Amino acid sequence: MLLKQCLKRQLYHLKFIMSVPLTNNVIIKLNEITTMIEDKHHLKEKEIEEIKIIFRNILGAGERYDIDDIESWFENEGSWTNKNSRVRVINISHYVQDKYDQTARLRIISDDETS
Repeated sequence: MLLKQCLKRQLYHLKFIMSVPLTNNVIIKLNEITTMIEDKHHLKEKEIEEIKIIFRNILGAGERYDIDDIESWFENEGSWTNKNSRVRVINISHYVQDKYDQTARLRIISDDETS
């Protein structure tokens, strides 16, 4: 029963989050990624790690983003002409968000079990 309530709460939260457009802070971070990447046709391993850190920091600061909005932003930004690089960054954002959400769920369940 407790788990069911927790899942309902999270589903409601996710529906709300998905309807929120990108915030200015998220857009600033996306611009940081854009200016950080030297060659947008070939992402270096170091750059990939930096991108992961930026997305983790976005989520850690309480900001949220919709993957479709991230994809749209990179497609419309203009300098990301290489589709493979764009898809790689979008996949990283999705991976980081999924991983963050999984650990957040575990924290919520753990907190509920101690109550």
